[in-house]
Amino acid sequence: MISYNITTGDTLTKVFLRIPGVGPGHILAERHFVIFLSTIAFTLPLSLYRKVEKLGKVSFLSMALTFTILIIVITRAVTFGPQIPHTENAWAFAKWNAIQAVGVMSFAFICHHNSFLIYGSLEQPTLANWSRVTHVSVGSALIISAAFAIAGYATFTGYTQGINNYTAGTCATHISLVVLFSVSKIHQNAVFCVCVFLGDIFENYCRNDNLVTFGRFCFGLSIITTFPLECFVTREVVSNVICSRDLTNAEHVALTVLIVAVCTAISLAYDCLGVVLELNGVLSATPLIFIIPSACFLKLSPGCWFHGENLMPIALIIIGLFVMLTGLIMTGLYPQDCSHGVEMFYCADANVSSTIPPV
Repeated sequence: MISYNITTGDTLTKVFLRIPGVGPGHILAERHFVIFLSTIAFTLPLSLYRKVEKLGKVSFLSMALTFTILIIVITRAVTFGPQIPHTENAWAFAKWNAIQAVGVMSFAFICHHNSFLIYGSLEQPTLANWSRVTHVSVGSALIISAAFAIAGYATFTGYTQGINNYTAGTCATHISLVVLFSVSKIHQNAVFCVCVFLGDIFENYCRNDNLVTFGRFCFGLSIITTFPLECFVTREVVSNVICSRDLTNAEHVALTVLIVAVCTAISLAYDCLGVVLELNGVLSATPLIFIIPSACFLKLSPGCWFHGENLMPIALIIIGLFVMLTGLIMTGLYPQDCSHGVEMFYCADANVSSTIPPV
């Protein structure tokens, strides 16, 4: 949720700067004001719903916006990509710091913390329905995120900024959520959400690109509509830890406001998206994906741990510990640069006001 707010502030300020009369000193160009305004006007009211099913239409809107963004990214790969200078070894499979991307990609596809809440929301909570919704949703997210990754990286290759080098993973999270939510709503009259996040590939485009400006607006709105879904899960976990009963209306409102206020305060104080995603990946996503489920499987498995069917969970625990420790160390030694708002060198002579490439 912190990263959602950071992205909202970074993205919508660039959109508002394209409005005539809005300059760098205008209040609409101030990320703190944009984050605060979006929280008060949109994310907090939507987060106050008690039933996650109420966000079905919001989720469908977010999915539609995601497809719009994908079309814009693919269009710019064709029209703007040829203007970007070529870089050597741009298509190398991996570099020495690739381990830092594993945590971010893990964060991209994490959905485990939502499982109990969403399974209970299914109209017919059977394993068959659960399996169908899960596979269709995550599979769709994988395909769409791969399209984002290929189109985005093919446009900028070696000049791709910061966290956008991890587009393949980070795109999946936001897309997973809207696809999962919509698929389950249509087929099961329920919802399925994933903690997701789309890497802000718009940091690579030029400010005077009108098509991309519209894409930034869609992206910012999509992120705003995603925040409440994660707030639902956080509130459910906190309420179960504090009191094992349904919250009263007053308690519900107070806890929701507290969660939103804490996330907003942190996002106002810190604006480096890359570090936030990396820490989320190695400290929360990696244990939830690799370590905790595998450990639970071993705990419930009868007989010796080194039985044939237990080899995979053991391997996942080892991989998770390696990624967690190595990623944490590398994040501290080689933190991501916070380059948001910096105009790229190729924008000086680029003509990107239309979808037609220059002759």
